[in-house]
Amino acid sequence: MFSKSKINEPGPAQDPAPVKKEEAPKMSDPTPTAPKAKPPASVLSADIQITGDIKTTGDVNIEGAVEGDIRAHLLTVGEGATVRGECIADDVVVNGRVVGKVRGLKVRLTSTARVEGDIIHKTIAIESGAHFEGSVQRQEDPLNNKGGAAKPAAPAQPAKS
Repeated sequence: MFSKSKINEPGPAQDPAPVKKEEAPKMSDPTPTAPKAKPPASVLSADIQITGDIKTTGDVNIEGAVEGDIRAHLLTVGEGATVRGECIADDVVVNGRVVGKVRGLKVRLTSTARVEGDIIHKTIAIESGAHFEGSVQRQEDPLNNKGGAAKPAAPAQPAKS
């Protein structure tokens, strides 16, 4: 029947401040680590003539004339294009003319291709009608072997007793 008053009880005089809970991030917020879309290939149009080397980690589509070495991820030499220099790429597709060495993991010469130079590849496809003058050599890692053909190992010398 009778109740004790809380004013006279020992302990804190006031209730502690309420603890705020942190809000979870919204699901619609874009994450900064989202993968970026692959950029489109760089296109060198038919009216462009370049003297010098081209180096990129992306894709290149050559439609004009290049006098110099080209290094790319995917290199496409267009039907009316001419490249005078070394072509190095993971994937090389030749529809036009290349005068120089071609190095690639995958090399494809289409029926309109004209290649005058050696091809060093891991896999190759040559369509009927393609014109090719040079040698073909298969290597497991054609992109990193700058010296061309692998040097043969020195013959073992017999042990002297």
